[in-house]
Amino acid sequence: MQKSSHYKTVILGAGAAGMMCAIHAGPDTLVLDHAKAPGEKIRISGGGRCNFTNMYAGPENFLGGNPHFHKSALARYTQWDFIDMVARHGIAYHEKTLGQLFCDDSAKQIIAMLLDEMARAGATLWLKTTITEVAKTESGFTLRIESEGKRKTVTCDALVLATGGKSIPKMGATGLAYDLARQFGMAVTDTRAGLVPLTFSDKRFADISGVSLPVRATAGGKSFEEALLFTHRGLSGPSILQISSYWREGEEISLNLLPASDPFTFLRQERQKAGRKQLSSALSPLLPGRLIDHLSADLGLKARLADQSDSALRTLCDQLTNWRLLPSGSEGYRTAEVTLGGVDTDGLSSKTMESKTVPGLYVIGEAADVTGWLGGFNFQWAWSSGHAAGTAIRVRG
Repeated sequence: MQKSSHYKTVILGAGAAGMMCAIHAGPDTLVLDHAKAPGEKIRISGGGRCNFTNMYAGPENFLGGNPHFHKSALARYTQWDFIDMVARHGIAYHEKTLGQLFCDDSAKQIIAMLLDEMARAGATLWLKTTITEVAKTESGFTLRIESEGKRKTVTCDALVLATGGKSIPKMGATGLAYDLARQFGMAVTDTRAGLVPLTFSDKRFADISGVSLPVRATAGGKSFEEALLFTHRGLSGPSILQISSYWREGEEISLNLLPASDPFTFLRQERQKAGRKQLSSALSPLLPGRLIDHLSADLGLKARLADQSDSALRTLCDQLTNWRLLPSGSEGYRTAEVTLGGVDTDGLSSKTMESKTVPGLYVIGEAADVTGWLGGFNFQWAWSSGHAAGTAIRVRG
């Protein structure tokens, strides 16, 4: 450790946002994290290949209490700026689907890139460090920490909260940023798990666990057309993770199982060609067999096509394209990719991410009440908000 206990900037959290902030905050920056290694969420993301941004990232891909707050930071550091950094470091990448960019090789390349950029910027990183106390002083902040078995006091002019949210507690996620914000009199909105599978207490889909198909899923007035996966516990897959951020407990969701088809026209034509067919057989080109079997009793799919009037076919098609379900809950922070809610952005500057009431205190990344869609958007918010705070600190001098 350095002998000096004073730093211009101390950043709590060596995740995506914290490391990005350190890169831009300038020298005399200290990054603290309780983990054994930096960027653990980066390392496991995207199946180990890190969906580091999205080519189509824009303000509409984010939600929070203030729908305009994130616009400034995203406009000043875009996905193309981060892509340029990735290219400069010779990291090969590819688009998987819907603008999602992944490393060809490993997410560890992104972590190595950020650490290299931090070293060039003159930032210092302390891992396996526990924060025991944080206090505001007249000129900045004082932190009591424990690192490498030693207790130490560190002071700083600027303090950045970049410890993320509560999602995936087994990786050490805590609500530290929220606790510190409240300590300093800042408002924190209600938090809940986001980008998370939905559960059903009766385990009604256990018999079709593993079945997947493209759907249009809707919750809270928002729809996403992506894959759905039935599980022993309920529903998962990209479409469900997306709508989970808009779903509230006690509300129904709607599934269109045939978003790319006109099932009514198809079934009428089949009725003319092969009226003796059962509905289940007629639907086999459109839906997975196990799903048809699962729905058969409730929807009367053993009946013959010839016996179905147009009205009956319309009713069936309505049931297939607007299947309403009431989840009992979600899998919670245990498997959630993000935390919805956080430090109220009404108390932050959208240009600098600095607190409006506590000079020198900054809140970035997932700690703030800004949440992106699935598909690299939350990483982009980490890069953009980290850049905004780091640049503001550097310019402030």
